Amino acid sequence: MTETQARIGIFGGTFNPVHVGHLRAAEEVVGALHLERMIFVPSADPPHKVDIPGDRIAPARLRLKWVQLAIRDNPRFEVDELEVERGGASYSVDTLRTIGERIAPDKPVFTIGQDAFVEIDSWREPEALFDLAHFAVITRTPVALASLSDWLPRCIRNVVEPDQSGVFALHHRAGTWIRLVEIPALDISSSDIRIRLRDGESVRYLLPPAVEEAIEKSGAYRDVEGERRG
Repeated sequence: MTETQARIGIFGGTFNPVHVGHLRAAEEVVGALHLERMIFVPSADPPHKVDIPGDRIAPARLRLKWVQLAIRDNPRFEVDELEVERGGASYSVDTLRTIGERIAPDKPVFTIGQDAFVEIDSWREPEALFDLAHFAVITRTPVALASLSDWLPRCIRNVVEPDQSGVFALHHRAGTWIRLVEIPALDISSSDIRIRLRDGESVRYLLPPAVEEAIEKSGAYRDVEGERRG
C-alpha cells in the first residue's frame, strides 16, 4: 500500500490559545507529508468543550486573530475563517465537506492528535470523516502506541487495512489513508498556558510573541480568577 499524493492539510481546533506546540506539530506534518500548505481552522463553538469554573474558552474572534498572528510569517500556513463565520457548534465533517469541495478532486489531509483520534467515534458522522479526507495522526514518543491496528476507531475497523509497519492504513472503499506522524514531544498545553495567564505567570517562549502581546491586551483570561472565587 502507498500514500496517494496530497497537497493540502487541515488543522482544526479550539486553539485556546494557539501556542508553539501547535505550530511545531503543523510544521512536522507539512514536512513529513510534503504538503504545499496547512490550513488552520479555529472552531467557533467546540461541541466537546465547555467553560468550567476558573477556566474559559476565549471568544472565537479573538482565537482566530491569535492564529492569524501566529502563522503570518510561514508561507505554507494559512487560516480559514469558515467555522467562525458560520457560527454555532463547529463540526469537522462540515468543514471537511466545504474545503473538500474547493480542492476537488484532491482530498485534504486532516491533522489530528492521537488522543482525539481514539475518541472520534463520538464525533458527528465519524464514518464520513474518513471518506472525505486522509488522516495524519500526530503521535509523540514515548506515548506513541505500538500499532495503528490496536486503536483504530470502531467505525472504520472493517473498512481499513493497516500495513505491516503499523503506521499506515488504507481505506478500501474511499481510497483514503491514515498515517501516523511521530513528532518530538513538546510538553506544552493550552490549559497550562491559560492557568499561567490567569495567575500572572510568564508564558514567554510558550506563545509566539505577537500572540502573547495580543492576549495580554485582550484580557481574555485575566479575569477568570475572580470568576473562580465567585
